[in-house]
Amino acid sequence: MPTVDDILEHIGEFNFFQKQTFFLLCLISAAFTPIYVGIVFLGFTPDHRCRSPGVAELSRRCGWSLAEELNYTVPGPGPEGQCLRYEVDWNQSTLGCLDPLASLATNGSPLPLGPCEQGWVYDTPGSSIVTEFNLVCADSWMLDLFQSAVNVGFFIGSMSIGYIADRFGRKLCLLITILINASSGVLMAISPNYTWMLIFRLIQGLVSKAGWLIGYILITEFVGLRYRRTVGIFYQVAFTIGLLVLAGVAYVLPHWRWLQFTVTLPNFCFLLYYWCVPESPRWLISQNKNAKALKIIKHIAKKNGKPLPGSLQSLRPDEEVGEKLNPSFLDLVRTPQIRKHTLILMYNWFTSSVLYQGLIMHMGLAGSNIYLDFFYSALVEFPAAFLIILTIDRIGRRYPWAVSNMVAGAACLVSVFIPEDLHWLRVTAACLGRMGITMAYEMVCLVNAELYPTFIRNLGVLVCSSMCDIGGILTPFLVYRLTDIWHELPLVVFAVVGLIAGGLVLLLPETKGKTLPETIEEAENMQRSGKNKEKMIYIEVKKLDTPLN
Repeated sequence: MPTVDDILEHIGEFNFFQKQTFFLLCLISAAFTPIYVGIVFLGFTPDHRCRSPGVAELSRRCGWSLAEELNYTVPGPGPEGQCLRYEVDWNQSTLGCLDPLASLATNGSPLPLGPCEQGWVYDTPGSSIVTEFNLVCADSWMLDLFQSAVNVGFFIGSMSIGYIADRFGRKLCLLITILINASSGVLMAISPNYTWMLIFRLIQGLVSKAGWLIGYILITEFVGLRYRRTVGIFYQVAFTIGLLVLAGVAYVLPHWRWLQFTVTLPNFCFLLYYWCVPESPRWLISQNKNAKALKIIKHIAKKNGKPLPGSLQSLRPDEEVGEKLNPSFLDLVRTPQIRKHTLILMYNWFTSSVLYQGLIMHMGLAGSNIYLDFFYSALVEFPAAFLIILTIDRIGRRYPWAVSNMVAGAACLVSVFIPEDLHWLRVTAACLGRMGITMAYEMVCLVNAELYPTFIRNLGVLVCSSMCDIGGILTPFLVYRLTDIWHELPLVVFAVVGLIAGGLVLLLPETKGKTLPETIEEAENMQRSGKNKEKMIYIEVKKLDTPLN
């Protein structure tokens, strides 16, 4: 009996139907961008200072420029000037226009400072959740929590989506996640306070990444085996296109509520996929729903303009296993080589998430043109994808993966020592770092599945990739809190983490040209096989040099 892959060879592995479905699902990938990295614009923190009643009137009466007003009325630059104010009644008429505080200081002692009891003044024409809910100074940790909440949702949703999609089907789960994501996104945009906004963002996290993963699963199940890796990479390229669009939309709409509305509303259009995207025939066959699967396969053949041979109208699953093995978490650490693979992969998933999200967040704190910097750094993700396609089947996986991690780490380290006035050089280093970590991110997705035997492959990918969301939970605190100590300190941490990740990758076996391991023994021998082969050739040469008696 033929498998779905056998049938696709006759009716088209990547023809009109697959291209149409690929385009539709790529829109979901692009729409995931504002949820994953939207914090850069939604949570933008502009320059700010304490609101002091009477300062505006005094400044107007004296004809001060903004620089003069700050010089006379703000304690100083940095956190002191942003979170503290002079405890002075600025409405008193005795204050002069030239150094008004000089007459109030007695015996040269400094004036007392107090907290910002009247709120803050923000130097921005737009708004963000920071400016609306005053997430600065003592409450700045609430911005970290906002981004961590969406990553907590990613973690829970990713852990459960595999079971749900296998139990209830890809299409139903996709539509439900789209509906919940769109609804919670709109509700977040009209949230009356921080608490409700946080709750709806968490809900978005629970379903948005799950929907993105279902889209990834669907498109790889619709295409033939030869195209599966390529469509997987370009599905992630669609995410990069979403980054470029997000930068443009955020520039046009600098107010966070309108931005949130605008990037959320297109998700309701994806509900039309009920009529456009069919259920996966592979899933239907696995559920013994062969008649429905055959109906969809005939639909694919008709769309592709190819006939379905009568001999191929009986179906069987792509994988048939005789003895059913129950995977266990212990299988990931029980044997030495698989244990090593698991620990290195977990660290690399963690590193990829921390550096990718961390570099984007740190860029938002740089104080330059955030829209252009975001746009330029997103552009370099395109060559990253093409470099992967060019190298993985020529050079292999291990060396490009290791180099990409090291380039990302080195770029972060170099950025620390580049002066602020060399902005173009800082942007160049940031783009190199972004390109490196993008390659590393896509490589770990690819290689993770190639290092585990069949019966624990899904479990291995699930457990290791969960570290990606753990990294996302920690990254906001890492970036925003370390920046308070020293602006470049996060880059030093990223450099160390990235360089270590690159070194660890070299300890993994090369998987280029190797069949996927089926058993624990095959996975354990992946690295030894090359060494044993070299030894065997050496011994054979020695035997040939020995004269016969």
